[in-house]
Amino acid sequence: MRANLLSASMLQRSTSRRGFLKVSAAVGGGLLLHATFPPLARAAAASSSPDESASAINAYVRIAPDGIVTIMSKNPEIGQGIKTMLPMLIAEELDVDWANVRIEQAMLDPAKYGRQFAGGSMATPLNWEPMRRVGAAGRQMLVAAAAETWGVPAAECRTASGIVSHSASGRKLRYGALAAKAASLPAPDMMRVALKDSKDFKIIGQPIHGIDSPLVVTGKPLFGIDVKLPGMLHAVFEKCPVFGGRIVSANIDAIKALPGIHDAFIVKGGTDPHGLVDGVAIVAESWWTANRARETLKVVWDEGVTASDSSVEFARRAAELAKSAPAQSLRRDGDVDTALAGAAHVVEAAYAYPFLAHISLEPQNCTAHVHDGKAELWAPTQNPGPGAELVASTLGIAVSDVTVRMTRCGGGFGRRLRSDFMAEAASISRVTGTPVKLLWNRQDDIQHDFYRPAGFHFFKGGVDASGKLIALRDHFVTFGQGDQVADSATMDPGEFPARFVEHLDYGMSILPFGVPTGPLRAPRSNAMAFAFQAFIDELAHAAGRDPVEFRLALLGEPRALPDLSPQKNPLRSFDTGRMRAVLERVAQKSDWAKRNLPKGSGMGVAFYFSHLGYFAEVVQATVAPSGSVKVDKVWIAADVGSQIINPSNAENQVQGAALDGIGAALGQAITIERGRTVESNFDTVKPLRIDQAPPVEVHFLTTDHPPTGLGEPALPPVIPALCNAIFAATGKRIRKLPIDPAELKQA
Repeated sequence: MRANLLSASMLQRSTSRRGFLKVSAAVGGGLLLHATFPPLARAAAASSSPDESASAINAYVRIAPDGIVTIMSKNPEIGQGIKTMLPMLIAEELDVDWANVRIEQAMLDPAKYGRQFAGGSMATPLNWEPMRRVGAAGRQMLVAAAAETWGVPAAECRTASGIVSHSASGRKLRYGALAAKAASLPAPDMMRVALKDSKDFKIIGQPIHGIDSPLVVTGKPLFGIDVKLPGMLHAVFEKCPVFGGRIVSANIDAIKALPGIHDAFIVKGGTDPHGLVDGVAIVAESWWTANRARETLKVVWDEGVTASDSSVEFARRAAELAKSAPAQSLRRDGDVDTALAGAAHVVEAAYAYPFLAHISLEPQNCTAHVHDGKAELWAPTQNPGPGAELVASTLGIAVSDVTVRMTRCGGGFGRRLRSDFMAEAASISRVTGTPVKLLWNRQDDIQHDFYRPAGFHFFKGGVDASGKLIALRDHFVTFGQGDQVADSATMDPGEFPARFVEHLDYGMSILPFGVPTGPLRAPRSNAMAFAFQAFIDELAHAAGRDPVEFRLALLGEPRALPDLSPQKNPLRSFDTGRMRAVLERVAQKSDWAKRNLPKGSGMGVAFYFSHLGYFAEVVQATVAPSGSVKVDKVWIAADVGSQIINPSNAENQVQGAALDGIGAALGQAITIERGRTVESNFDTVKPLRIDQAPPVEVHFLTTDHPPTGLGEPALPPVIPALCNAIFAATGKRIRKLPIDPAELKQA
């Protein structure tokens, strides 16, 4: 999930050198297309990392004699709609009716499909063109088969709705009748096949419901938690409540003596939460029995050095660090001290945000069957390849002996990029010798997460007499070990408004800690947007300027600024014109300058560029005398390129991200005390309730840029927009999350 993307030109160069198509006949006389885009060289993908280097892209198409087209969806489905979207790209270029398309979830098969993962909003940019080429290649072969059958030039043939026709003679043949012949023809050059003009799209751009939606809404078995196998047992796994703790002893014999318990045993793993850690496994004929037995479990833990960690102490040490110069300089332009000394208005503020859990509705689970030196797993995972590798290393077997069947995920948000639960299930199954379903309860899920890192920003900014921002300083206090910043706890030296302020100083200090962290929807951006866009709002008001107009002035004239990250990815260059456009659009759609609101209500604005998406958002909120916050409405303008592939799903993604962000701002925080997580369920980590969900109005701007993803970039701006709306309503600044109604309560 870390920012690490492959440029379109890079992708195209690689596929043009080595892409190929395998063709064969399907059982029963159909056509099989197996398109392969071999691994992209890591050296060429300068921005690649183990998490995000999409090393290969495959597709697999099967056309049956009856014309039904089956398309394998190769990536995990975590609710972002990829299982429907990728086949749409293939079906469009194949030129078939969507009603004749069937979709199947692929298994993990790197040799066939390359890297299979869900994360970073990368499915669209990585697959937009390659998947269309798969479909286009298939269409070309079917046309060739028809032309050969009729003895006419292929150029005289046309396709539509799964039929090849020859206008001059009026002859027509369905794909199903041509599939077997097409399978005998040589494969075309993947990079030379003609792609449709967007004006001819019939499937792309149409609102199509998710292929799994009927199963989801009717409660049919679909998710990992639904897996059932003959002879399957159920397991729970108790781990040390303190991160990094080791097991000393447990009352195993007493647990094993309980009715319905099949087995109980100590697992000696380690202290790295990314793999198998120490714990106690309880296996029973039902999960309920296993979990009830857990209530009588008595374990002696060696809690280790992390037992002294606490959120209160983190905040105290951050404030202490802020009194000194940052340990590291991230970026320095001009002379901030001199500029601040000459500023007409100076604003100083400390911002803080908490650790966050992922709280996916389906808790972590995995069903495993380890036998005869092999492991078979059914897992709701975002990252099945590394999951298989972890299981193989944990069990001491070859990766080729691990089979992973991907189930639909009941939410992911980055949590299921980690595979600890897969290693646990496989290890328990190896002991029992039976299929075992491991299911975490809600407390396990919240207290053993890889959290969005907390962070602290100590800002000082100045505007001149004309209302122009002339100086900005941020001392960012984050977490890590030594000089190494923790996962997802970094700050980009180019963080806006870097390069838009003449005098700027970004510095960073690192707090040591033992809390596991990782990516959470819009990693890093979900925190930075809050701190920077809320402080910019403070500066706008200090300057006496309208917050939208202040931001437009900061952006300046349309221009593209290069990516400043070490990867220098051209796709991450910042286009001020695209940002200006979405900001102007959302101001227009929300009646920003015209709306007359009653006392206690206000509107706030923010924008943010992340995961290649440009988003500007306006929130209208009302604060009651009791301090409770009601979000009245959200307006969103977005630019994610030239094509919205599935408008229905796209709107859902944007709305869901905005509601997710509002929920995090209003009621979510993970608190650390004595090295362990205090919160344990949805009563203390509160997802947005239905009656709290506001209407979210979404407007897409289409531009002449490659399509990009939507799972993440809509979230970051909604949090500062909400906080800025609360200021407009009450005059009180929200500088610490989650929003505390007590601080907004009127005296």
